[in-house]
Amino acid sequence: MYPEERQQAMASVIAQKGRMAVADLAELYAVTTETVRRDLAALDRLGLIRRVHGGAVPASALTAIEVGTTEREHSHADEKERIGKAALDHLPPAGGSVLIDAGTTTARVAAHLPADQDLVVITNSLPVATRVSGLGGLRLHLLGGRVRGITQAVVGDDALRTLSTMRVDVAVVGTNGISMRHGLSTPDSDEAAIKRAMVESAHQVVVVTDSSKVGREDLISFAPIDRVDVLITDSDLSDDARAEFVDAGIDVVTA
Repeated sequence: MYPEERQQAMASVIAQKGRMAVADLAELYAVTTETVRRDLAALDRLGLIRRVHGGAVPASALTAIEVGTTEREHSHADEKERIGKAALDHLPPAGGSVLIDAGTTTARVAAHLPADQDLVVITNSLPVATRVSGLGGLRLHLLGGRVRGITQAVVGDDALRTLSTMRVDVAVVGTNGISMRHGLSTPDSDEAAIKRAMVESAHQVVVVTDSSKVGREDLISFAPIDRVDVLITDSDLSDDARAEFVDAGIDVVTA
């Protein structure tokens, strides 16, 4: 097989599978891992794939397109429900403080908060605030600022100024994409700024996301991968991806 033929075949299999590891491609085409890396570099330059740590994803995995809350609410709903329940084990003890980011997966965390939990909850999410406001044991703080309709998230300078004065025990953060190279990422610069401030204000960062976001790289990175303490995702996470996260010092929980 000529290099051009092999590269075309690689691009096709990556598009079909959604993600391929360098080692798997080397075995599939009976070439060295160094050859695979050169092929992937060539395909990346052509815009046919996007290289990620340890492998490659389709070019469409790098995107600036944002999906609305209503559509995302029904995507991977069962996985998000399990992730939301699992996240409760990583909340601070009684009297602690937790930041809950906007998003459909983080909203599932809020949905499972017990009514008698003694916690300070800070959020920039209108749906999360609505849910938490009815729970008597929780002390709710809603960040002020402009509301983005597509995500129902509060963003802007007012919210950033408030976050800059805070130091919380745990930040529960959602993400549109997570990869070793690009870290945590999202399409919108205003939401990226809020998420970045949340990460910076927390002693511990817990990322909640379904496995379809793994390997995806959106426009703006808001935190490097080494800032993540715990990743809670679903059981479809590949063994290769799990190993990469664990090697980076992340506690990986599959629900």
